[in-house]
Amino acid sequence: MQAVIVAFVFYGIFRIFKEFLDFFLKKKIINSGHIEKADILGSTSLMNTEKQKYPSLKWGIVLFFAGIGALIITWLLNNYQFHKFSSNYDTKGFLFIGIELVSISLGFLIYFLIVMNSKK
Repeated sequence: MQAVIVAFVFYGIFRIFKEFLDFFLKKKIINSGHIEKADILGSTSLMNTEKQKYPSLKWGIVLFFAGIGALIITWLLNNYQFHKFSSNYDTKGFLFIGIELVSISLGFLIYFLIVMNSKK
C-alpha cells in the first residue's frame, strides 16, 4: 500500500514539473516570435489526431473476450484437479493470469483487424 502512495506522489510531482516546464517553454517560444509553433507542446500527438471511429466497439470486444477468458478459467477449475499435477499451488495462478491476458489481447487483435479492414 505504501508503494502505491509513493508512486502517486512521485507521479504528481512529475506532472507539476512537466506543466511548469511546458508553460515556460511555450512562453519562451512565443516571446521569440514563433507564435505559430507554440502549439507544438499541446497534449495532442500525431497518433491522437485521427479520431477513433469505434471506441465503444473496442471496449465491447475487449470486455467480451475478457469474459470468455473468465469462462475458460471457470471451466478449467471445475473440470480439472490442478493439485494432482503440481505440489506448488501458486503455479496455477500464473496459468489463469496467462489465459486471461491472452484472451484480452485476442480481443484487441480482433478490434485492430476490424478497424484495418474498415479503412480499406
